[in-house]
Formats: sequence, C-alpha cells, structure tokens
Amino acid sequence: MVYVDLCKEYVYNRNRQHKKGWCDMEQETLKFLRLLSQRYPNIQTASSEIINLNAILNLPKGTEHFLSDLHGEYEAFSHILRNASGVIKGKIDEAFQTTLTKAERKTLATLIYYPRQKLALVKKEQQYLNDWYKITLYRLVEICRIIASKYTRSKVRKALPKDFEYIIEELLHEHGDVDNKQKYYAGIIDTIIKTGRADAFITELAHLIQRLAIDRLHILGDIFDRGPGADLIMETLKRYHCVDVQWGNHDVMWMGAAAGSTVCIASVLRLAARYNNLDTVEDGYGISLRPLVTFAMEVYRDDPCECFLPETVNGSGDSMKDLEIMAKIHKAIAVIQFKLEGEIIRRNPVYEMEDRLLLDKIDFEKGTLRLDGKEFPMKDTHFPTVQPENPYRLTPEENDVMEKLRTFFMHSEKLQEHIRFLYSKGGMYLKFNGNLLYHGCIPVEEDGSFMAFETEEGMLSGKALLDYADKTARKGYFLPQDAEEKQRSEDFLWYLGCGKKSPLFGKSKMSTFERYFIEDKEEWTEKKNAYYDKMEDAALCERILKEFDMEPETSHIINGHVPVKCKAGEKPIKANGKLFVIDGGLSKAYQATTGIAGYTLIYNSYGLLLTSHQPFCSRARAIEEEQDIHSSTEVVEKTSTRMRVADTDIGLALKSQIEELQLLLEAYTKGLIHQNE
Repeated sequence: MVYVDLCKEYVYNRNRQHKKGWCDMEQETLKFLRLLSQRYPNIQTASSEIINLNAILNLPKGTEHFLSDLHGEYEAFSHILRNASGVIKGKIDEAFQTTLTKAERKTLATLIYYPRQKLALVKKEQQYLNDWYKITLYRLVEICRIIASKYTRSKVRKALPKDFEYIIEELLHEHGDVDNKQKYYAGIIDTIIKTGRADAFITELAHLIQRLAIDRLHILGDIFDRGPGADLIMETLKRYHCVDVQWGNHDVMWMGAAAGSTVCIASVLRLAARYNNLDTVEDGYGISLRPLVTFAMEVYRDDPCECFLPETVNGSGDSMKDLEIMAKIHKAIAVIQFKLEGEIIRRNPVYEMEDRLLLDKIDFEKGTLRLDGKEFPMKDTHFPTVQPENPYRLTPEENDVMEKLRTFFMHSEKLQEHIRFLYSKGGMYLKFNGNLLYHGCIPVEEDGSFMAFETEEGMLSGKALLDYADKTARKGYFLPQDAEEKQRSEDFLWYLGCGKKSPLFGKSKMSTFERYFIEDKEEWTEKKNAYYDKMEDAALCERILKEFDMEPETSHIINGHVPVKCKAGEKPIKANGKLFVIDGGLSKAYQATTGIAGYTLIYNSYGLLLTSHQPFCSRARAIEEEQDIHSSTEVVEKTSTRMRVADTDIGLALKSQIEELQLLLEAYTKGLIHQNE
C-alpha cells in the first residue's frame, strides 16, 4: 500500500516537478523513485522493463465476455463459459475451415468443452486410438497456438498447467518449417501417447484453450434464485482467472441474508420455496431448514396452501405430496417475510414504502383486502399467526424459527465464503474499457432527470446514489453486530433488492402479496422506473455516461435485469448502439416470455459482438450428441483499426508505469539515485 499511495502522490505532483527540473525535485517524489528503484535497481533493469511494457502495448486487446442474470442455471452457464459464446468455435473454423468437415469441427469443439467426458466416449468408439490421439493432439496444439498468439509468453506461461508446462510451451512455439526440430516435436507427441499421458495432456490443453479464449469475464448480476445451481456457479466464478461482478437485486438479498438480516433470509427462502429449490440452501450451503419445516407442518397442517404450490420450471419430478409440503413451507416463510417487511418499512420512513404495509389492510371477517380505497376478495384467508391488533409482530414460535435460521446462515462457511467473494470482486457498477456496467438502472424521473433518494448524507442521485449504495452495502455485511450503523445498513441491503428507488430493482413496488392473494391481475402491476421507457433515448444515455465521467461519443452502457421479450419484437440494442441489454432469459422461468435463453456480449480487438442463445438441452446431450447451444452472433460495432492493449484501461496504466520508469532512468543518469549493480 505504501507503494500505491506514494505513486498517487507522485502523479499529483508530477506536473510541478517537471517545471521545476530535477534539481528541485520534491522529496516525496524522490522517495517514490527510491521505492521504485528497489524493484528496478539499475538502468539495465529499468530500460528492459520499459521495452517489455512498450511491447505489451502493441498486443491485441484481450477478449471480454459479458453475461447477466444467471439465476442458478448452472448447466447453461457452464456451457456458455466453456464455449466462450462461440469464440472457441470461431477459432476452430479459422484453423480448420478448409481441412476438416463440419462434423469433425463439431467433435473437436465438444472435446474442448468437455474433455474428460468426451474422451471416455471416444475410447469406446475408436479402433485406432493412438492414431486418433496423435491427430487430435496436433489439432489442439494448433488451436491453442492461435488463441495464445495475442498474449505475451509470460502471461501464457502463468496459465500453463504445472505438470505439462515445459512440454506445452515447446509445442506452442514450434516452427514446422524448421527441419531440425520436426522430429523433436513429433517425438514429444509420440512419447506423450506411449507413456499413457495422452488423456491428461488433452484435458489440460482443452482447459488451457478455454482459459485463454477469454481474458476477462463480466457478470452483470443475479447469480442467485430460481435455478438449482447458484452455489455451483459461485464455485466456478471463484476459480475463474479474471472476473468481476456487478451486484443484482437477487444477489444483495443473499448478501443481506449472510449478514444476518432476518428479512433477507425470509426473502431468499420464500423464493427458493416458490421455485421448489430449497436444495440450494440445504445441500449447497449446508443450512438446516428443520426448524422452518417443523413449524410449517404444525401450523399449516390442515391448510392446503393452494396459492403457495411451487413453480416447477426445473422439472423436479416431485410427487404431489412433496409439492404440498413445499407449499406449507412456502406459506409459512411468506407470512413471516410480510411481517418482517412491515417492521423494516416502519423503521425506515425514508423508503416511502408504506403502500407495502398490507397485513393491516385485511378484513379478516369479510375475507377482503383494502387497496387504494377498493376492496378485493382474497384467495386465501387462513392466517393463524397474524394478530389483527398487531399484524406485523412475529409469534414467539416464528421468532424462534428466524433466530435459528439466522444462526445457520451466519455460520454456513460456504455461503460466507461466496458472499465475501461477491464483495471482493463485485460492486454496484464498473467502468472498464469504455463501457459502463450495471445490473438494473440509473433511476430517473418521468422528465429524465436523475431521481433523488434521501439518505443521512443528503439527497443523492445518479453516480452519487450508486456510490452510497455500494458503501452502505459493504457496511451491512462487514460492520460488527453491535455497530451503530449495522441495522440501518442491513435494512438498506433489503431495500436494494426491492425498493422503488433502488438502482438494482427499478420498479414502483414488489407486488408479491397481491400475486399470492388477489385474483385481479391489474393489482399485480409493477410499474417500471422511467429509465426503462427511455432506454432508446440516446440523450439520456449520454447524460448517464457523462455522470460517470465517461466519454459519451465512444462509451457504451451494458445492462442486465430486464428480460428482452424477443417474441414481442423487443431488441437488446438500444439508443442507436449506446446501450445493450443482455438479459435475454437464461433462467427457464423467463423463457416462455422471452422466446430465447439469453444474450451474451463479446468485446474483442475487432469490436462488439452480440450473441443470442436458444435454450440449452442438457450437458448429457451436449456431450453424447455434440449438441452445442444454437447461437446467433451479430457484429454490432466494428473498430476501424484493430484495438491494442494501448487502447485499454490496462494500457493507460502501463503507459503511466512507463513514464515513471523513464523518470527513474533520468534520475539514474543524473545521479539523483544511485544504481545497484
């Protein structure tokens, strides 16, 4: 940190220092350069690093991969990650378009995506296995060489598997036109096969290709809820070589649950029960739900809970009896959630969510609900734990259940590890290589002005609101339990998940209560923030980009959160290419509405490519029948000249380092700092 702080101070003072000349150089700058000299102790090492950094600036820009709204769909996510949204298939076509048939290229692609599983099938089918090994190894090396060509040898070397590091490096830098080495390279391949290491070598090469295909992965929120594999997605992201996450409204609920917020715990459990997905909680995170199950089966024993039968989009195959048990659990936690939300809304009047206080609007004798001066008959009127005189108070039994669940959530090592990862790699937004990334929206009024939210720091909007949200979300998790701001910050995590001015939610209300209990679907309406109606407004996009100190002419907004209804003619490209919405419905729960299974975005050295995906069949069919996800890719922006590292944010940092090293060289040559030979 000393090095970083001094570097910042050095940059701040540099202009004045240049004007004064080296003899008048300030002591802080000399201190910084002395620290730098510990890493580069003489003219030779400093000049070598300048040469190296200048060379890196001329390499092609690394490929970025953007995904959003994964919603626990692990198999589909894993496949898209393995094929890099078609990048690997494109490299195979580039290398073997004229020498391999389409079927052969398809088989090679499947081998790269699923090397272990595909090898098991190949070994059952191939009569001349050694010949197949030899041919396949040469093909994989060729693909790897093409993909690795945009990186320095040093970067590729760091990605190499330790067991085969030397061998792969030799093969990647083979020159087939050099007669002296042809037998040498052929000997390497033959020996790999003869020593029985071909399977392991092929597997490592396939993983290396997957890794090098993408330089950086961006996840634009909503990893959790609905699908069954959020914990598996998180494990995959933890192992990924370079990733960042922009939090989604579902993610912050899990972040709040891990922090110990009972209302967030109730929210994530209700959604898990709704989608018949409590396995993620119990098996994925080792959280016991026995207190909740016991309570639900006792209190709602004779209640059919028909309004709470779970959705089964994941084809669980559970019996009707199992679904009825889930419905009781679902209702029990939903009622608890409504009570806890009442407490949090009354505790935070600045949230302006009093319209969500509905338990006290029930007429228990008539079985109706009062909304906006109207009475609506309720589909379910059995509320054995709700006291009409104080409907938001938990019963002692409900309170006991929530305290036990709170302990279980806070002591789940795996959950806490995953949430800490979200905090370390994530945030409310990211500015990177000319793109502004966020999950939901920048809340605006109907006239397009930024919507303000009242905080203890004053009225905040735009970038200031997102910065405040980021800071407060971190306090909600990391502050000790007895800290003065802990409760308020925990409450805010819940608000980020469902509040009407939340940048992650962006709707007038979360009409969960109405969906359960009211037939009239007009009352379910969740009016979107005006931002979503103005997505085609290039002027608004430019204003947002300026708000985040980005160049409107060359920058883009990349957005998730709202599924693109392709069936209704909606397009993911907005405002003449200024804004991209890449949530097309990876979640199975959305696909009937969207008509597709999601959008992903690729940003390589040639420009931006948008890929739309059809629903993923299954991992088994992808391996056995070589059924890749059917995807369509279109170039949405092409650069006039190929982008280099020099054109990226990393390039700016490297240029700054070069300037610092050049100053160090000058200090050496002027004798202001002594060299260490």
